[in-house]
This record gives sequence, structure tokens and C-alpha cells, in this order.
Amino acid sequence: MTGATGSVIHHERSVHVQIVYTFTRVAVTVRRWFEIGTAAEMEHGARLELALLAQQPHRGTESAAQRTVVDQTFWRADIFGRLDRPDAPYSAAHFHSRFDGVEPCGREWSGDLTANPWAWLTDQLEHLEDRLAGAGFDPGLAADDGNDLRELVPRIVASARELGPEVPLTRDEEFRLTRDAAERVRRMLDIVEDQTRIDREHIAPWLQQV
Repeated sequence: MTGATGSVIHHERSVHVQIVYTFTRVAVTVRRWFEIGTAAEMEHGARLELALLAQQPHRGTESAAQRTVVDQTFWRADIFGRLDRPDAPYSAAHFHSRFDGVEPCGREWSGDLTANPWAWLTDQLEHLEDRLAGAGFDPGLAADDGNDLRELVPRIVASARELGPEVPLTRDEEFRLTRDAAERVRRMLDIVEDQTRIDREHIAPWLQQV
């Protein structure tokens, strides 16, 4: 493992954070997410992505700072719930098993994911080679990282769980954790079929963020 950066959200409502675990060829990112669907439903929770690290040429002297570039996401899990279904915290949980360039495939659903998302996520991360193969990549890319990642799975899943939809947040706390997604939230409004259903008062902070 080459490193793990970031911090975990604690009960005192920490500031915005993205957690990044970097290995030799693979990286894992974990964060809180908020988005709007085509029916104006609002979803939130933990987003976890697997990505390849872009290989960088050495620069400068032997002591020079080097680039770490997390690129080419190839798998995503969205452990989401809907704000209008508080009694079903994982009602919108889904995953994307592959990407076409930077665009994810359509949402994929699993009964196991909905029933026990953290056990499901643990199993998915423990089989990095399968995630690569399912995304159309050579599983051999995980040769240096698979075992290291498996050792960190409990820590990674715990990080995701602290950002999950069952964690109660106010609207403003949610915004603090996802304000960097404001541009994407605004773009999502264009896909809402019935614009009158948009709760503009709730999403006002994302609309106003520069």
C-alpha cells in the first residue's frame, strides 16, 4: 500500500472530506453524496469508487514531490437512501459495475445490497480481481494491491458506514459534506421530468454555491 489520506466523519459533524486510499495501481475513494433523480427524488449516502492510478513519470530529484493521480474510475457503489423514505435507509442503494470512459453504466440492483449493504460492500472489496474483470480490465492489475486492499477492507467499510444514509444530518450538514457537488446537482435539475416537484427550498444551498 502506498498510502491512505483523509479523515473520517465523527459525530461532531466534521467539515467536508473525501477519503482516498491509494495503493500501487488502484485507489479507493469514499465520500458523502447528494443527488436528485428524474422524479425529483432526493438521494443521499455514501459513495465508494474504485479507480486506477495514472502512472506518472518521475520528476525532479530523488527527493522531489511526485504526482498521485487518481483516474479512470471503473466501479462505483452508491449506498443511498431517499429523503422521502426515512424508514428505508437503503432504498436507493445500487452500484455500477463498469464505466464507459468517465460515464457509469446504468444502475444495477442487488437484494443483498439492499438487505445488508455493509456486508455486501465488504464482499465486493475483498474480490478486487473480480471487480476489475467485470469492468473489462485485466485482473492482473491487482497483483500488487489485492492483498493489501483486503487487509484494509474493514477500515474502508467503516469509513463508508460513517457517511451512510442512516447517519442523521440536517440539510446544512449535508451541504457542508457535498458542496463541491453543487455544479452536478444543478445539472441534475435538467433531467427532472416535472420541474414543479423540485424542492428548491431544500436544495437552495447547492443552487447558490459558486
